[in-house]
Parts: sequence; C-alpha cells; structure tokens
Amino acid sequence: MFIRTKSAVIAIVASTHSCIALAAGPQSSRFGEKLAEWQVVIGAGALMVPKYEGSDEFEVLPVPFVSATLFDALTIDPTGATVILFHQGAFKLGAKVGYEMGREEDDGDRLRGLGDVDGGITAGAKASIQFGPAELFAEVDKTFSGSDGLVGRFGVEVTQPLSPSWVIGAGASAVIADEKHMQAYFGVTPEQAVRSGLPAHEIGAGFKRADFSLSATYLADRNWMIRAEARLGVLVGDAADSPIVAEKLQPSAMLGVGYRF
Repeated sequence: MFIRTKSAVIAIVASTHSCIALAAGPQSSRFGEKLAEWQVVIGAGALMVPKYEGSDEFEVLPVPFVSATLFDALTIDPTGATVILFHQGAFKLGAKVGYEMGREEDDGDRLRGLGDVDGGITAGAKASIQFGPAELFAEVDKTFSGSDGLVGRFGVEVTQPLSPSWVIGAGASAVIADEKHMQAYFGVTPEQAVRSGLPAHEIGAGFKRADFSLSATYLADRNWMIRAEARLGVLVGDAADSPIVAEKLQPSAMLGVGYRF
C-alpha cells in the first residue's frame, strides 16, 4: 500500500536520479539523443516493509519504476509529478501532485473491523535549500477524498560521493499530520471499537513519526547503478499509543538497480 511505502519509494526514485546524474558524460544511445532534453531512468528493485504502518509483520514488494526529469524543472515518477516554481541559488520551491493508496482492513489482524481507508489524490508543495552535500527541506501534502488529511514532513538529507563509483547518503526527518489523517490511520471510533474489539482511541493533530535512513549507491558506469538503503521509522506520541500499533519501530530495506538513458 502506498501509504506505508511512500517514503521508501520516493527515496528510490529521487536518489536514483541524483546518483546516476553524478555519472558524467554525454548520452550514449540514439534513444538517449532523442530524449536529450530529458533525463530518463528506468529500474526495478525489491522493498521489505511492514504490512501497514504500525505492523510487526513484513512483506517483500517488487518495485519497478520509470522516472523522467525535464531541465531539472519537471519530474514525473511513480509517486506523481513535481514542478519547480522558483529556483534562486540554493533555494528551490516546487508544487507536486500524487496519490495516496489508503489502507485495507485485511492488511493486519488488528485492522479487522476498522474498515478500509480509501485512497485519494494528493497535492502539495516542497521547499528546500542546499548547503554543500546537505539539503534541508520541508514539504506538505493534502489528500482529497480518502483520509482527507494534511501531512507535513521536514528534515535533512546528505549525499556525499566517496569516489567516482560510490555515493553514500543519510537522512533524518519528522512527520506531522492533522487530525483527519491521524484519526483515519491511528484512531478507533466507538463504532469501530464495537466491531473490532479494540479500545476506542481518539487522536488529534501532532507528530506522527521520525525517520532515519542510510544508503549506498554503486555507479557501475555513466548509465548503470545499484542502490541499497535501510530505513527506520519510529512512531511517536498518540500514533504510537494507538491500539492498532503492534510495533513502534518500523524498519524497511530496499535493493534496486537503475539505468539512465
């Protein structure tokens, strides 16, 4: 489900672009020449994630993707589309659209009786500023339909080449959400309590989780790359105290390969 794997998928796609871009050199194929104005990346990988946010069970998901960037101003990938509205020096401001897949009650035993959380279109904005290898960022997304919630994320990401072939990365961020999002994914209404057997849990807006990541990327040549990443999410506050949460620590791992035309 997209809601539980969103941060990992974004990391795969965004990091694939930035890391392969470090492999300097002209486009090497006729197809690449035709797409000279675009940076196109295709790839695939495997992602191990909790079955839902708060689960203590895991599943392995295949992650195929195609991503394209035009003049560093427009990016289209499986998470949606982002357009840079303002770029001055190290500062960028962009608008984005995407989709939140929601959650199904059969994703875990603790969810039975709670009903599904429908998916919905998301729209939002992201601001970032670059300090050498570090990027400070803040972003917000509003979901229309489904949870109808508002989610914000802010943090820092560092990407550092160690050699022409190796790039390492690290990140730390915090996620906050409004009452609608928190109640949809972590709350239990009195009616849901009757159906599920869980205690009622009313939850308001606030911090939802903290996320930490480490990654290593091997650039085989100017086109091919292999990337491994490990992430740890920590549910906090009222989200962590929800009766649907079986485990506050939410680790995930990814291994993928990408090719840039």
